[in-house]
Amino acid sequence: MSLYKYSFWEVFKHAFSAEVWEEVLPALGETMYMVLVSSVFVLLFGLILGLILVMTAPDGLMPCAPVHNVLGALINCFRSLPQVIIIIVMLPVARALLGKSYGSNACILSLVASCVPLFARLVESSLLELEKGKIEAAKAMGSTNAQILFKVMVPESLPSLIRAFTNAVIIVISMTALAGSFGAGGIGYIAVTYGFTRYDHDLLIATILVLIVIVQAVQFIGNLFSNLILKKRHLI
Repeated sequence: MSLYKYSFWEVFKHAFSAEVWEEVLPALGETMYMVLVSSVFVLLFGLILGLILVMTAPDGLMPCAPVHNVLGALINCFRSLPQVIIIIVMLPVARALLGKSYGSNACILSLVASCVPLFARLVESSLLELEKGKIEAAKAMGSTNAQILFKVMVPESLPSLIRAFTNAVIIVISMTALAGSFGAGGIGYIAVTYGFTRYDHDLLIATILVLIVIVQAVQFIGNLFSNLILKKRHLI
């Protein structure tokens, strides 16, 4: 149903009809697949890169200027590119690795390339917020660098890291919608192909509502886990 032919209220009501959700639900499954798989890779690689940045910083546990500077420059290069450009740049890479540049799996490469650098910087910021006194105390007790990193820095920064990962997942969700216009499938494809090109505004409204619910759920879960840790530590 188009807003050019029907009232907003009629189109809005029809957005909840079985006819509309027959189109939306399969696309929702594709979107959730892309978000879940991409989020796992973003968490893994972003955490590793963030830890390396902190460890090799001039005042880090293992200062190494060449590694820190080169890695930081690479991350900044990817962060300076808009999401649309990263998607376009990764299309040939997806074709070379997967044999095609469209579909959910091809989209995952673009999502990871875009969001890993962002999450790596968020991890770095979270770890750098830790009080230096706690690190110095751990060193005074004879803790190794690995023990300081995984038993002091990461656990103490966990609430902040959870909030950072929550933000990264929300950005992944927004990128899946954007990637829909490049043949990635999912909610974004429905919104662009039907909602925009064919003026099926009831489908467009349904996709908007789905995205809002997903983002709200992710934010709620992230806040919940972060606050639970803070409450256990009697910080809130």
